Amino acid sequence: MSSDTIEARAAFDRLLGDLRSKLHRYCARMTGSVIDGEDVVQEALIKAIEALPDMGSIAHPEGWLFRIAHNAAVDFPRRRARQDAARSEEDPDMLVDPASTADDRQVATTASLYSFMRLPATQRSCVILMDVLGYSLREIGEVIDSSIPSVKAALHRGRVRLRELAQKHDDRPLPILTEPQRSLLAAYVDRFNARDFEAIRNMLADEVRLELVNKTRMNGKGEVGKYFGNYSLARDWQLVPGFVDRRPAILVRDPGDASGAPTYFVLLDWAGDRLIGIRDFRHARYATDGAELLVLG
Repeated sequence: MSSDTIEARAAFDRLLGDLRSKLHRYCARMTGSVIDGEDVVQEALIKAIEALPDMGSIAHPEGWLFRIAHNAAVDFPRRRARQDAARSEEDPDMLVDPASTADDRQVATTASLYSFMRLPATQRSCVILMDVLGYSLREIGEVIDSSIPSVKAALHRGRVRLRELAQKHDDRPLPILTEPQRSLLAAYVDRFNARDFEAIRNMLADEVRLELVNKTRMNGKGEVGKYFGNYSLARDWQLVPGFVDRRPAILVRDPGDASGAPTYFVLLDWAGDRLIGIRDFRHARYATDGAELLVLG
């Protein structure tokens, strides 16, 4: 591999690192979940890395990455996107000024992921890209492969609908845990907070897998067991059971700020009473941006 190729790859890796949280903000709102959003980001980055050797010089690498992420989000098999609304007969040039106002940005940045998922995919994408991430009409058109008039129309309709949704009460019932789920989660949290890591290791299945998101992966009870040693050296965590985007999870708080918002979260996967999967977002704290976090009382 030539020095130029190595240097180009290093520059690309730096760009991926710089853009990862921004890509996640987009993908989380496109999929309606910070967890699914991270899956899409990882899928998009893999596709970008695989395609890079054949791309030659990329004129706008940031736009190219967002185009890949957009396509991955739209095609994501667990997506809950609704069918796009029928094309409007309005003349896009007769619509209100598409430039993002402070009010538009306020609505978009405070709207729940659930509200975004109630927009058709194209409207959702346009609103996120302009009002959350600050892209121009031209840049949005390049990402979603659409004309500027079409982007204007989708942006206008999406903003109107999102504003309507923001004024409505979320009447979904609160998520619940079965008693076995609650007991397992509570046992893990209690033992972890007590720093009884040997008891935690005894809960692991032989084939357990760990993903320290944006950092590393480990497989097998022996290797994953070492992960707890790093936590034994840290003092910046306190675990509480809860939900992330209505999925059972462990929320992690700063022990010096018990009333503060969770700083990151951990997902557990069980087979009976054995842990077969741990997904720790300690090194991907950007994933809490926009997440629906609920502490179990």
